[in-house]
Amino acid sequence: MTLSTAPAPLPVEPPSGCPFDPPAALGALRTEQPISKISLPDGSWAWLATRYADIRAILGDTRFSSDTTVHGYPLSGMTGGANTDNRGFIRRDPPEHTRLRRMVTREFMVKRVEALRPEIQRITDELCDAMERRAGQDVDLVEELALPVPSLVISLLLGVPYDDHAIFQRLTGTLLSRTVPDDERETARLELRDYLDRLVTAKEADPGDDILGRLIVEQQRTGEITHDEVAAFAALLLIAGHETTANMIGLSALTLMRDEESAERLRQEPALIRGAVEELLRFHSIIRNGPRRVATADIEIDGHLVRAGEGVVVAVASANRDESVFADADRLDVCRPNAQHHVAFGYGIHQCLGQALARVELQVVIGTLLRRFPTLRPAVPLEKIPFRTDMSIYGCHALPVTW
Repeated sequence: MTLSTAPAPLPVEPPSGCPFDPPAALGALRTEQPISKISLPDGSWAWLATRYADIRAILGDTRFSSDTTVHGYPLSGMTGGANTDNRGFIRRDPPEHTRLRRMVTREFMVKRVEALRPEIQRITDELCDAMERRAGQDVDLVEELALPVPSLVISLLLGVPYDDHAIFQRLTGTLLSRTVPDDERETARLELRDYLDRLVTAKEADPGDDILGRLIVEQQRTGEITHDEVAAFAALLLIAGHETTANMIGLSALTLMRDEESAERLRQEPALIRGAVEELLRFHSIIRNGPRRVATADIEIDGHLVRAGEGVVVAVASANRDESVFADADRLDVCRPNAQHHVAFGYGIHQCLGQALARVELQVVIGTLLRRFPTLRPAVPLEKIPFRTDMSIYGCHALPVTW
């Protein structure tokens, strides 16, 4: 797909001075041109959807493919190359997507995740204990809490040695960067593949009572999946299991530090925290460059004909600020009655598998921070906080705090 005059690229930068808001151009497009065209780094173009109703329609229509090998798929750094064999089930369509996803669905069901709440609380309390011992010093909340909680939890669930967390955090950072050269990203992808290959090989000899162990015993040994597919599961769950939640923890903490009225209300009424987490997910929408799809048939969306083979990028951050769905959408309202209707976890058959786990982690961490650190505040001015404008997943690279 090429055009003689290329459209503008996908807006990804937050407005100047408003780091919590999605790119300003998305709001203008949602009002004036909700289905438009954008240019892609490889010189091709794709459709961009910015309105809530259109985005739900696209994500809910299986004629829009998630398969990165389908001609016309709008590739990005996060999606990898078009010829990636072990791309994970989120980059596949039914029936393969359905078959593979079903193998791990039970691991992330609400009842099973709720049973993990005491362990997540224990991990959070231990990390907060360590923070308390540093009272009077500036502490990086990302390094000391936001990253370790989801990293420890997903390492525990997968059976990955937590001592290796620095490896996968470094490699994930490279893979999700929008600024590193392609050759550097490919080197990181190969290094992660080799690490996971060794991990799966070790677990084949000694499976253990964890997600990867159960995949090996129940699916690999019965011939339903291969060694490489177990490694692909590991890559997807490892990256998705810590990167998104870690950044939501940092942004949520910073938001509530700057909104003392909301923070105090949640302290006084902790039962509101579950709903507040939904509102924080809506408000921040940390995926800033997708999800992405490619049409496998000619489909009309809001009067625009999207032809087979044309790519589509859906701006979930824009959908979650759509005033026709969320009144006063640019304002955080921890009591918003319909916050749970956000599309921060996507929509349709590819809706985030780990959303129940992310919700519990956010509820536990936010509730614990509010309770144990009532005077928590940023240790530097807002403009000194390094926001992840260079990454596919938004958040803070670091968040210095004091109390």
